[in-house]
Amino acid sequence: MADYKSARMASDIQRIIGGKLRDLKDPRVDAEKLTVVRAEVSRDRSVARIYVSHLGGMSAAKEAVKGLESASGLLRHEIVAVLGIRKAPELRFIPDDSAEYSAHISRMLRDLNIPKDEEEKRDDEDINA
Repeated sequence: MADYKSARMASDIQRIIGGKLRDLKDPRVDAEKLTVVRAEVSRDRSVARIYVSHLGGMSAAKEAVKGLESASGLLRHEIVAVLGIRKAPELRFIPDDSAEYSAHISRMLRDLNIPKDEEEKRDDEDINA
């Protein structure tokens, strides 16, 4: 995203698609577990790449992408209506595993066996340093 208008349009598209997920009737699109991670719009604003992540993992994200691709016409119509532009960019949905990766990192941090007294000592050392 090289310019301000493309960045602004990308954030608007991310917001619009994220809000519209609940309205989609496709069983592959589970709105409670699906997240629009980010959107990128090309400099000429003809193509938008939307990265979606699913809490069920990468295979569930790939299935959700198929459902979103089938609903891309409805989503493009919504983008045109909300943003007031003549032509919506082509939507390309890309599965992303960031939700799964962050859950993995959280599990790793939770599984660390740091005794409470050592943890408090480290915090005190960090404050005094």
